[in-house]
Amino acid sequence: MELMRDRLLARWNRHFVGRAAELALLESLLRSGEDGAVVFVHGPGGVGKTTLLRRLGGLADEAGRRVVRVDGHDVPPLPAAFVAALAGAAGVRGATGLAEGGPGGITDAQGYEADVRLLRAVSNVRGLVLLVDTTELLGPLDRWLREDLLPALGADTIAVFAGREPPTVAWRTDPGWRGLLHSVRLNNLSDQESRALLDRRGVPREAHDRVVEFTRGHPLALALVADVTEQGGDDLTVENDPALVRALLGVLIESVPSPRHRAALEICAQVLTTTEPLLAAVLGVDDAHDVFSWLTGLSIVESGRRGLFPHDLARDALSAELRWRHPDQHASIHQRAGAFYRDRFYAVSPSAQQQVLVDYVFLHRESSVLGPFVTSSVGSGLDLRSLVTVAVTPDDDASARAARAMVAAAEGEEAADLLDYWLSRQPGSAVQVVGRDGDRLGLSVTLSLRDVTDEDRVRDPAVAAVATHLATLPPLGENDAALMCRFWMAKDGYQDLGPVQMFLTLHFGRTYLATRSLAQSYLYYADPQLWAGVCAYYDMQRLPAADFVVGNRRYGVYGRDWRTTPPSAWLALLGQREVAGDPGGAPGPSESDSPVAPPVWLPTSEFAAAVRSALRGLGRVDGLRDSPLLNTRLVTRRTTDPAPRARTDALRAAFRDAAAQLATSPRDRQAFRALHHAYLQPAATQAAAAELLDLPMTTFRRHLARGVERITALLLAEDRDT
Repeated sequence: MELMRDRLLARWNRHFVGRAAELALLESLLRSGEDGAVVFVHGPGGVGKTTLLRRLGGLADEAGRRVVRVDGHDVPPLPAAFVAALAGAAGVRGATGLAEGGPGGITDAQGYEADVRLLRAVSNVRGLVLLVDTTELLGPLDRWLREDLLPALGADTIAVFAGREPPTVAWRTDPGWRGLLHSVRLNNLSDQESRALLDRRGVPREAHDRVVEFTRGHPLALALVADVTEQGGDDLTVENDPALVRALLGVLIESVPSPRHRAALEICAQVLTTTEPLLAAVLGVDDAHDVFSWLTGLSIVESGRRGLFPHDLARDALSAELRWRHPDQHASIHQRAGAFYRDRFYAVSPSAQQQVLVDYVFLHRESSVLGPFVTSSVGSGLDLRSLVTVAVTPDDDASARAARAMVAAAEGEEAADLLDYWLSRQPGSAVQVVGRDGDRLGLSVTLSLRDVTDEDRVRDPAVAAVATHLATLPPLGENDAALMCRFWMAKDGYQDLGPVQMFLTLHFGRTYLATRSLAQSYLYYADPQLWAGVCAYYDMQRLPAADFVVGNRRYGVYGRDWRTTPPSAWLALLGQREVAGDPGGAPGPSESDSPVAPPVWLPTSEFAAAVRSALRGLGRVDGLRDSPLLNTRLVTRRTTDPAPRARTDALRAAFRDAAAQLATSPRDRQAFRALHHAYLQPAATQAAAAELLDLPMTTFRRHLARGVERITALLLAEDRDT
């Protein structure tokens, strides 16, 4: 039976032209038998590196070699994750799932042993041809690849790395690699090759001269011309402009089959990765399979493990063009995508929530405040996907020593003594940021202020200061939480802007979103003015009264009262500010002076009936308009704004927060899934929801009843909490 892969390979081969010298090099290496080699194919974006890599794989297949493909878009730059991906692609037993264990792959001792076993198994694969694409995203692995991985592979291994940069000096000067290393710079196609490509893609021959002249043989530009032709576009009059790709994309946008296809392309350019569920949510349709499939056929769109993403040049051009041409549409895409990520955060496992936040923060890359912060982190050499948090446990002396050294270097010995104190007083409060090769790159210590004693206040001026401020606020409810980030820093750069600091910011956000009944949080800065714009964007207030001094150094404190805008509503506020383009572009929580009526107390049976009715209305814009819950303490404790929109937003937030608690409880996991597919992000019917979960209808209904019961209990407890 013919496979789709076979059809794709045949199509790719038909459209491949040129690169004779590069193909000849690989063919000679394949003929050499037992001699291995390393080839670096490098060149600017859009020059055809991925296309060449695909053709090289075909040649290796034809030669009977074992071809393994790895893409930097799909693999965090960690040795364990790379080995797991390599072993999985090579079909090594035991590799499946190891790369999925978390955003950073394998980091503990057991995982390290598995890593070694997999690498040993891969080394036994003979005739291996390793093809690695988008190598620039794997920059942190350069030394490990050169000194550890490749020497451990079979002697006849051929490794081809495709990326924007040539091999580093260390590769070129290493005497061991000198005879095995080949560096190939990829340039534009010749005029003859360009015409051959246009001919194979069906571009009319009378247009060839003009197209070759203004594309100058740039493969991506030539492919875009072919895409325009295939979509029915006949206006190829593009001036000889430096912004060639942008101009061609403009022609492509005008030539797509329908407004829906155009919107799909625009969405793909705004988000980090595009999936069918995201596309359907942003388009506002039940099924987006047709336009998703269409996107996969475009030359400017690439496929990765997590979904589709456009070529970098195309993304930049499409995003800039949409923001200029149709700012309302640009804003709408960001709002709908942000809502999708907010809902998805509560629907995925805790281990996957970090990636959802990475996706969410990518939407903020054009913000004047967060833009430099985001673009220096997402997709950089130190990719956020490569970082993980690892708890600092009392019995792990090495981690505790590393944490102390980090604090002592940044804040002094007195601060380091305080770190030791808190590691013993609240043992679960500290996590380290771990990167490639297990390097400890950062530290965060978050304290529970509910558990702080008088002795703690005397011992630590920072805790004394924030505890004094907390005492000036309305008393905490019985189940309310109050947190203070007592230490946070990167090993290199301390509290400057950078990838580790960005990762810690996401870690804080994940903590806030996952903490039940969070009432107040505090965060300190050695240079509070440096972070003033970011804190304003995040709706955090400067609290000079809570500033403190340790080791003759003064630290500034920011705080946030989560009772005014709960975590889920806070995410929505960030989305509004991102679209507005500046910290003041969207209002914070309402401070209306209008009198607010005292909350209504509903009997338990009426409260439960109101919850069931509200669940059925969650999926409609006006579904909560007449809910009796709008006047209960469940809502009034979250907002003092009497406006109907503010109250319905607060009620939706209450349901989201309660659902988040169910999602994090192993006991309630099945109930949450049923509740999620029935009401929170509903399927078309309950039968469809049961099918999604692969459950018999009777079992689904049992889980759903349990979910309704549990979310009612949580909401009732919050309403009755005094």
